[in-house]
Amino acid sequence: MKRIRAGKVEEVVPESGNWIFIDPGFASKAASCGFLDGQGSPRSVTFAKLQAVTVAAMQSSRAPVNLVIEAPLSVAFQASGNPVGRAFERQGSQTRYWYVGLGCAVMTSAMYLMRTITEATDAEVRLFEGFVSFKPKGQASSHTEDVLALRSIVWGSNRAGRVIPPDEFRQNSKDNVMSAFDVAGMMYGIPPVLAVGA
Repeated sequence: MKRIRAGKVEEVVPESGNWIFIDPGFASKAASCGFLDGQGSPRSVTFAKLQAVTVAAMQSSRAPVNLVIEAPLSVAFQASGNPVGRAFERQGSQTRYWYVGLGCAVMTSAMYLMRTITEATDAEVRLFEGFVSFKPKGQASSHTEDVLALRSIVWGSNRAGRVIPPDEFRQNSKDNVMSAFDVAGMMYGIPPVLAVGA
């Protein structure tokens, strides 16, 4: 079994391992990241602190770690090679495509976080993508609220949330979906998505 791999839909239950929920940011000084270790309380932390607390939580875990990162962990390209959105990134006329704006920034943050995890711990890690989007107009974004929303899907208390398997990501049958980490040589596979509001 791979030490770090994509999680499976059937593993999205509280008892499948220790859960860590992350809403990554990429700011030079601000506490732009949300971190939640299982049943604990959510915290807002800097990116450097996020790396440290994530690695520490993994090193102390005796069970597999289910890591949920609220960032694009897979990408899609048209047959022509141009980027294209994944099916769940569109809701009516609204889109939150992985390759536009903030999606690119948090995907870069996730890549650096995963490189740190890969080099710093031997924990068994199962990856899940979090997708917290399409919030009501005017609702402020909160890193701590986002990680709590993701946990509520796993805990079964969020009836509006859902788990999307990778075979439902394509908008078109010819789209090519792959792990976002493949380009960096980290071959983890394509994780399912824990979607809030999609």
